[in-house]
Amino acid sequence: MFEKTDLLDAIAPTNRGLLAAPEQKADILSKVVCLEARNPTANPLAATELLNGNWQLLYTTSTELLGIDRFPLLGLGNIYQCVRIDQQRIYNLAEIKAALGGLVSVTATFEAVSDQRVNVRFDRAIFGLQSTLGYQNPDQFIQAMQQTSKFNLMRGIDFTVSSNREPGWLEVTYLDSTMRIGRGNQGSVFVLRKV
Repeated sequence: MFEKTDLLDAIAPTNRGLLAAPEQKADILSKVVCLEARNPTANPLAATELLNGNWQLLYTTSTELLGIDRFPLLGLGNIYQCVRIDQQRIYNLAEIKAALGGLVSVTATFEAVSDQRVNVRFDRAIFGLQSTLGYQNPDQFIQAMQQTSKFNLMRGIDFTVSSNREPGWLEVTYLDSTMRIGRGNQGSVFVLRKV
């Protein structure tokens, strides 16, 4: 599909959006809109075999995610969003490039509210060094999180996120076997590829 290749070519030099100039952002957004209009999956939340799995972030407009790269001595590595339909959970993992390698993980539960939209309620956050957390890859770390209700302080900072906050939402606007496009309640756009 030409539109998909065109979008991937446009986002390739932007380092997930970190290096995108305003005119590049506008061009990418127009390409996203074109691809969303050709979404091959009419009911993305029912397409569990496509949606379920690990997704690597290719591009975003989220200032929260891109802001991690702005801390001195830290660089943003790979970012994953891992969807576990059977558990109704989302695991967000951001690898941090630093002298010792860091990891930021935020988990959430989700509830479908339409064919495309889920309400998302964040419930746990973990920060630490990849080595002390025992991080090897997303699947292995998710399994470790599922087996440990809370990592001790020697491994990392692990805390419960307040459930008093209003839930956010995420809408799946394009889904095929290799690409997902989503839009969030803060106006952010996400382009991800399945890994």
